[in-house]
Amino acid sequence: MKIAVPKEIKNHEYRVALTPTGVRELTGRGHHVCVESGAGEGAGFPDSAYQSAGATIEQVVEALWQHAELILKVKEPQPEEVARLTPEHTLFTYLHLAAEQSLTQGLMDSGATCIAYETITDAKGGLPLLAPMSTVAGRMAVQAGAHSLEKAQGGSGVLLPGVPGVSPGKVTVIGGGVVGENAARMALGLGADVTILDKSIARLEVLDDRYQGRIKTVYSTADALDHAARESDMIVGAVLIPGAAAPKLITRAMLADMKPGSVLVDVAIDQGGCFETSKPTTHAEPTYLVDGIVHYCVANMPGAVARTSTLGLTNATLPFVLALADKGWQKALADDAHFLPGLNVHNGQITYRAVAEAFGLASVDPSSVVGR
Repeated sequence: MKIAVPKEIKNHEYRVALTPTGVRELTGRGHHVCVESGAGEGAGFPDSAYQSAGATIEQVVEALWQHAELILKVKEPQPEEVARLTPEHTLFTYLHLAAEQSLTQGLMDSGATCIAYETITDAKGGLPLLAPMSTVAGRMAVQAGAHSLEKAQGGSGVLLPGVPGVSPGKVTVIGGGVVGENAARMALGLGADVTILDKSIARLEVLDDRYQGRIKTVYSTADALDHAARESDMIVGAVLIPGAAAPKLITRAMLADMKPGSVLVDVAIDQGGCFETSKPTTHAEPTYLVDGIVHYCVANMPGAVARTSTLGLTNATLPFVLALADKGWQKALADDAHFLPGLNVHNGQITYRAVAEAFGLASVDPSSVVGR
């Protein structure tokens, strides 16, 4: 199979979808891998490393896409990339379509087969290709939020661990999944006063047992959210509904009750965000103020730590990439009931129900597409 690895062009995105190690695995199976020149430099992988692993290097991006069958990316295709897609292409990347109607329509219009990392499942009901980047984003959230609390950044001037004689800052994490636990763990490590809100009693029991009460666990209700807004120095939004738009849990009206200069970090921004006042930002301009509250809503947080993120992501994606290359997308998805939910768009049709519901559109059963 002809496989292409373009250079990511999203603002300050330095990750790459395939490492030289992955290239070696693919070329060893007889596949042809073409990497855009400079695609791996941001993650510490020069062109020479890809060439040594058996890849060819392409200088002309249009040629890279034109001759490919399978296109591997990290982030959703930007408009100029969507314009290059054809019905002959299979795209494998993060898509997060429920928050992007124009992108969804563009992919439908292209006729391409589009498979999303974030909706692939596993036998335990987890999201194995989302988990590594959720871990990174959760850990980065507190790091970014702590910096945003500094007065020079527009924050309240609170140091999360406090100092002797001064109480630590209060951090509330909404959502106790992979992102939420990692954010809470980082905040705890810094010495903050940490609370996790979640609607799953079972998950709260796990977290309570794991951290032996060092992290407070609270069942998420409207009252609990109101209390969090009033008392927190930082709130991390870490709510995920797989493939669907995130619920708006902190409203504009609630900002009036928050401490001036407190910080909202919206890790769910890829799915539309879980704060009403959230809008996507970039690493170039990561924050903005609404009613005196700092908002950090970078849509590709792990891109800032590209080396670690690339290695973590590609460790998870490589088995699926090999299946696509060896079998073709149709058989690879038909053979694996957990891979099948990754199919989001095919031949102009939406094949993931939550995406279709987000825009009031029709969807088709992915099983009918692959012939299961």
